[in-house]
Amino acid sequence: MMNKKNPKRNRARVILVVMDGWGIAPPSPGNYISQARTPNFDYFFSHYPHCQNKAAGQAVGLPKGTEGNSEVGHLHMGAGRIVLQMYEVINRAIRDKSFFENRVLKRALSFAKKKNSSVHLMGLCSDGGVHSHINHLLAILKMAKMTSVKKVFIHFFADGRDVPERSALRYLKIIEKREKRLKLGRVSTVIGRYYAMDRDNNWDRTKRAYDLLTLGKGFKAESAKSAIENSYKRGDPTDYYIQPNVVVNQDKKPFGLIRDNDSVIFFNFRTDRPRQLTRAFISRRFPQFKREIHPHVLFTTMTQYDKTFSCPFVFKESVVKNNLGQVLAKNGLK
Repeated sequence: MMNKKNPKRNRARVILVVMDGWGIAPPSPGNYISQARTPNFDYFFSHYPHCQNKAAGQAVGLPKGTEGNSEVGHLHMGAGRIVLQMYEVINRAIRDKSFFENRVLKRALSFAKKKNSSVHLMGLCSDGGVHSHINHLLAILKMAKMTSVKKVFIHFFADGRDVPERSALRYLKIIEKREKRLKLGRVSTVIGRYYAMDRDNNWDRTKRAYDLLTLGKGFKAESAKSAIENSYKRGDPTDYYIQPNVVVNQDKKPFGLIRDNDSVIFFNFRTDRPRQLTRAFISRRFPQFKREIHPHVLFTTMTQYDKTFSCPFVFKESVVKNNLGQVLAKNGLK
């Protein structure tokens, strides 16, 4: 019988279940889904309507041929349309040259030029395209050259997760080749993302990254290349876990550490993993760990990592209006 007093009780219940990693592909020895017994899914597919959606590349707002990820997939299920991802937004800005006219980046670079101080570029140095992309770092380095900045130091956060586990030397070679061509820039520290990009409140890891960048606390190396090679020899299993390394001059002293009046640009575009390290630099009150020094710097981030952060950011995330959650709420279905 129809319940006229409470029409909501007449509606069928629907559950949205997201199973990350459950893809559709031809059966093969490497396709674990095809090798497993899946009676429930077999029943669903044989008795109910279904369709296939693309989960990578331009179908989800990424560059052609780029792998998707959980964040991108979830966003598009809720949006119901193609949403250009920040990775591709930045790529397009570089291609159409608007990147080099960005006022926030211009300010970050001119600040150091005016103060006769250093520019520090820090972030994940790989072409994984999930948290950052090495091409974005190279574009900022090019812009620094165009702005006539004299001192640029790169803090190399090794990946080992979104790219092959021991591929850091490949990306270092790309960076050093560009440094040589521009006659600008030098890698001054090397550390794995396990420390520099923790997001789970493991503040002891963040402290090791912060102390490396500000105090030079870490294993000493004569070059960034030897820093990576020595890490492997010491037993750091992958680039992800590379312990803090500081590159030293001939006098065995660190160079390129972050100091007062410097300009720091964190070039990761994904917002979750840079927050802890960013907070350590920009917060006046910071109870998470003791900062032996707290340099007064202009700290700029590629995107807005947190709405509570007061530091300038280069690119603004697009707001997806009329998404699934809003539609359900608007129609009293949740």
